[in-house]
Amino acid sequence: MTSLLFPGRGLYVITDGPRPDLMEAVNQALAGGARLVQYRDKTHEPKRRHAEASTLLALCREHAVPLIINDDIALAHAIDADGVHLGEADDSIAKARTALGPDAIVGVSCYDSLERAQEAARHGASYIAFGAFFASPTKPRARRASIDLLRHSATLGIPRVAIGGITPDNGEDLVAAGADYLAVISAVFGTTDIRAAAQRFTQLYSSDRAVSP
Repeated sequence: MTSLLFPGRGLYVITDGPRPDLMEAVNQALAGGARLVQYRDKTHEPKRRHAEASTLLALCREHAVPLIINDDIALAHAIDADGVHLGEADDSIAKARTALGPDAIVGVSCYDSLERAQEAARHGASYIAFGAFFASPTKPRARRASIDLLRHSATLGIPRVAIGGITPDNGEDLVAAGADYLAVISAVFGTTDIRAAAQRFTQLYSSDRAVSP
């Protein structure tokens, strides 16, 4: 696998299942400044998912933005994606590295647990994700994370992603606390102007209040 380099800080957009305008929606998010894209589709339609992920990869390549596949190491390998994102019920970081190679981006959901983040960092995760920080329309029953997790995990030495109910208004505090990326689904893809929504998040990282990890 030949993966793109992990980009700088910013907006991390996540798709959420089938939609007829998926490619245009992601294209608008990229035009608005998204730095990472994750293909997330929990349906069981392998042919469609493979086709969509392949097309998305080509689109992301045009913008020099990495494409991460949610949960599915086999799909990431099949299309030569830049990496995979793993939850607590998914395969191990080691298995992802074996399949995708040492340079692949391997992200790990750590929810509300600093201990899980520490373990993920020890095992070679490329980034860790905390959340939900706010009520999430995508996962209304998700565990809630404290903003202090971003501050307490600063010494782990890998990028930290904040997710869960994030908007341009409440995301500012997360950036100030050290979130290298704000991962967003509905606050970008659920809007009528996706590019403008993405730009609002991108602007949070051009503020003097943005901090380094």
